[in-house]
Amino acid sequence: MPKRTFWLAAAALVAYAFLYLPLVIVVVYSFNDSRLNAEWVGFTFDWYRKLAANEEMLLAAGNSLLIALVASAVSTVFGTLAGLAMHRYRLRLLPILVLAPIAIPEILMGVSLLIFFVMLNFTLGLVSVALAHIAFCIGFVAIVVRARLSGMDESLVEAARDCGASPAQAFFHVTLPLIMPGVIAGALMAFTLSIDDFVITFFTAGAGTVTLPLQIYSMIKIAVTPEVNAVSTLLMLLTLMLIVIASKVSPSLLRSEHA
Repeated sequence: MPKRTFWLAAAALVAYAFLYLPLVIVVVYSFNDSRLNAEWVGFTFDWYRKLAANEEMLLAAGNSLLIALVASAVSTVFGTLAGLAMHRYRLRLLPILVLAPIAIPEILMGVSLLIFFVMLNFTLGLVSVALAHIAFCIGFVAIVVRARLSGMDESLVEAARDCGASPAQAFFHVTLPLIMPGVIAGALMAFTLSIDDFVITFFTAGAGTVTLPLQIYSMIKIAVTPEVNAVSTLLMLLTLMLIVIASKVSPSLLRSEHA
């Protein structure tokens, strides 16, 4: 092996170890038969059983799931419309308005939304968290949909209009089916971003409202127990699964269309 190739491989190995070794440790120690993470004692599923019986954790997980479903559904609709508008109308201000929430730091986004809700005298809770998640998920959906639209053959829409289809009919019967892989990928991305968001949720949740990331944060302030490792493992698996589906759904649907 050439010396240059060896050092590149070594650097890549160190980088991947730095990224993924902590995740592997979290997964492994979620099966540790000890309340302390100092050493490995033995293999057990007790922490997953205790997690399933933890009512506070189940409530937090239910809140996160509800918020993520609502945020992904609403942001998918508005993000698709925003992506379509950015593709068709070359307005300089429109991309800035749509993409600004994903470009600014999350802590700034959280603080600004908190100030906005306070100015409106809006009660902080699940609704405020869902609205905040919708605000920053729209831009991600718009990017995916716009990328899908850039590869679409516009002559198909023009042919539909020439055949007598109205703009709405052309959109629902031609444009939407063609961009559906991007819409689905954007929805999955929005769901993933919403269900594990902490910073924006921290500022907009209010007292008494707990989501899964907030519950995990409150638990690790005392100690990182294997129960925390167990819920982190499950959340990690869900997030990775959705990311893989989002990355695979567009090519798979495209192959089915051309089959």
